[in-house]
Amino acid sequence: MKAGIVHENAEIFVEGSARRYPSLPLKEDPVEVTEVPMPAPKKGQVLIEIEACGVCYTDIDIIEGRIRCKLPLIPGHQIVGKVVESAGVDGLVGERVGVAWIGHTCGTCEYCRKGLENLCQSFKATGCDLDGGYAEYTVAYADYVYTLPRNVEAVRLAPLMCAGSVGFRAYRLLGMHDGARVGLFGFGSSAHIAIQVIRKLHPSTEIYVFTRSEHHRDLAKRLGADWAGPPSEDPPKKLNFALDFTPVGETIPRAMELIDRGGRLVINAIRKQTPVVLDYATHLWQEKEIKSVANVTREDVKSFINFYTTHGVDTHVQEYRLEKVNKALRDLKAAKTIGAPVLKIK
Repeated sequence: MKAGIVHENAEIFVEGSARRYPSLPLKEDPVEVTEVPMPAPKKGQVLIEIEACGVCYTDIDIIEGRIRCKLPLIPGHQIVGKVVESAGVDGLVGERVGVAWIGHTCGTCEYCRKGLENLCQSFKATGCDLDGGYAEYTVAYADYVYTLPRNVEAVRLAPLMCAGSVGFRAYRLLGMHDGARVGLFGFGSSAHIAIQVIRKLHPSTEIYVFTRSEHHRDLAKRLGADWAGPPSEDPPKKLNFALDFTPVGETIPRAMELIDRGGRLVINAIRKQTPVVLDYATHLWQEKEIKSVANVTREDVKSFINFYTTHGVDTHVQEYRLEKVNKALRDLKAAKTIGAPVLKIK
């Protein structure tokens, strides 16, 4: 089968070194598209013929070495496809399913027992610890796949698996209420979905979007933003809540400057390319809070799929063929994509 492979010559993250915050230009062709053996499902797994796979900034973090993963690796954790074979699993062959970042957990530790399987120390990530969806076929644990609608294009569903689901978790961690003022920093794959969630659930909330891209500001306004401007500009009013979707550390102190007393920021990112530098009096005093998002749980993914089917979300996607995966990655790194970049496999 055909797959996109990241090899051992990827940039490697070294804790405590000058390479801790690598921010180099993405290599021209960091992923090799080649023929690899067909994967075979083991007990409890299914074989999936892939229709589409989203391209996530976390994939860039993996390629550039900010996240430790197995190498060589087939990246991709926003997978949509059809189950064509199973091993000791009933009822899934023929179903259209999705696969998300959460690929496997132990199921027995204190975090798993408390419904916080995203914090499990044995957490296995799709497209990182397990081969992912930059391929024509993949295998996944049957307990970690999700039934998806058949009447929607696969490329439109792929962003639900990460951009939508992790954004939904970040939104819920805010604890926000209707009538509040919320700021979204960055406006790519995840934020353009999160704004629709907030607008549908909190119609009288004021939403301010901070992004350097004029194209992204235009999309934000079309999707319901009350104000959109670059991060250096001040919004009409102070924020009660904020969501950060950016890959850089500098947006965190900027967001905290704009958050009012008692406000909360949730950081929707696994890694930052540059350090986060905070001053207590300026950024944290007066009961301001910062919370990070760590992966997603299966409940997050299921809840967001249910939200999608109940309320409807317009996923804006930019399609690429598997052979153009390196262009998709370069465009994402350069903030040239509008909405979510997705590989159309079939």
